[in-house]
Amino acid sequence: MSFAPHRLSVAPMMDWTDRHCRAFHRTLTTRALLYTEMVTAQAVINGDRGRLLGFDPVEHPVALQLGGSDPGLLADAAKIGADLGYDEINLNVGCPSDRVQSGRFGACLMQEPQLVADCMAAIGAAVPVPATVKCRIGVDDQDPEESLFTLVDACAAAGVTSFSVHARKAWLQGLSPKENRDVPPLDYGLVQRLKAERPALTIVLNGGLTDWAAIDEALTWADGVMLGRAAYHNPDMLGLVDSHVFGEGEPVDGFAAVERYRPYLARKLSEGVPLSAMVRHMLGLFTGRPGARAWRRILTVEGVKPGAGLEVLDRSLAELAPRARAAE
Repeated sequence: MSFAPHRLSVAPMMDWTDRHCRAFHRTLTTRALLYTEMVTAQAVINGDRGRLLGFDPVEHPVALQLGGSDPGLLADAAKIGADLGYDEINLNVGCPSDRVQSGRFGACLMQEPQLVADCMAAIGAAVPVPATVKCRIGVDDQDPEESLFTLVDACAAAGVTSFSVHARKAWLQGLSPKENRDVPPLDYGLVQRLKAERPALTIVLNGGLTDWAAIDEALTWADGVMLGRAAYHNPDMLGLVDSHVFGEGEPVDGFAAVERYRPYLARKLSEGVPLSAMVRHMLGLFTGRPGARAWRRILTVEGVKPGAGLEVLDRSLAELAPRARAAE
């Protein structure tokens, strides 16, 4: 059994899916497609590319998500990303934050499908890697059956073949970004219809997928699923991805993931990266197991201290491992 990486991906999440998070997630799954946080085209072109775009080779396959609405700028940013080695360039048409709206990118672009198509045509012409879209089903008072299909069809005409669809509307006024992740109702049926009526397109379902029953059901009709907060807060889920979704290898438990992450931690510590910046992504490991609270407490309290190193990780594991073995 073998599937393309989009069969299961981890969503781009601001302040969460940074390079350290992605390196950690890669210890749990070698196959899932990982995404960067959204980076604006302007930042890519004018900012510190090492800080904004740097990634470790272990992260492949990894996609760069861009924000913007200027086709020329997006094309330039996409080329920079592709030249750096990213495996995919993705355009954000789903983020509902005020800051994103003021920059005329994110979910508000659902209202400008032809502009999105023009952006995607420019990106596609600039890079040899796949150019993809992550979108909502609509915003505000739009009719989702019209807005989603209109956007997808316009982008497909511009050469886009892969779409990750967060199956909720976004309300640009009246709801916070956090509320926009939970309050608007999910409409998996509409996304399923999109796949049925546009079978040649790759359609990845995003939104509200928190357990394997929901994931398995979605994979009976969608080309892939994209996990967000569920994968971040409960990374043990990712340890099942290669075997359960891709039919390859054996499940990876939390202890194995920690040992796989250790060389990366040691290398980055030697480069001056604070331990806390890396271990914060590991706090959800071992949730529900004896010792998990002590694991989180030590990493959180001790990991932020100046000079904190791998000994903090060892103390955390010492609290956890004997209890876990006793419970087996």
